[in-house]
Amino acid sequence: MPTPDVDAEKMLEALLRHDVTFVVIGGFAVELHDAPVAPTRDVDVTPSADRPNLVKLTRALNELEARLRVLGGPAAGVAVPGGLTPEFLQSMVSVALVTAAGPLDISLQPDGTTGYDDLARGLVHIEFHNLQLPVASLDDIIRSKEAAGREKDLLVLPALREHRRRQR
Repeated sequence: MPTPDVDAEKMLEALLRHDVTFVVIGGFAVELHDAPVAPTRDVDVTPSADRPNLVKLTRALNELEARLRVLGGPAAGVAVPGGLTPEFLQSMVSVALVTAAGPLDISLQPDGTTGYDDLARGLVHIEFHNLQLPVASLDDIIRSKEAAGREKDLLVLPALREHRRRQR
């Protein structure tokens, strides 16, 4: 699972407790699928972008003391002027945060997808520390990593495809 400075359980439990509608994506989703890849350094989620859900998400993020993660900035992050609000989140395609539980990335529209509704069609539920987590399917993770085209994503694609092949 993620590196020791990421308390994924605390992060995801807060989202679930606040009844946030979301899907786990990215490297942590790959780990939850038990694919043979290196541990991730953060947790990535795609929330439903409707306003009531963003209100719930904002409450969970504020409880987690979320701050903007800025490249070259302070490790503790940078406060959002006026605080995290649903309007702030709605104005973003993605936002990198630092929380009291570690790094958390919110992506309203991951590469290769149209967002939550697209990913929700194929999601699976995977248990993690007694939490039932909504997780993007391997097919959707692969599709997103292909679309992103970043070197780090391209490097794990062969292992993901092989893992998917073995599962079928």
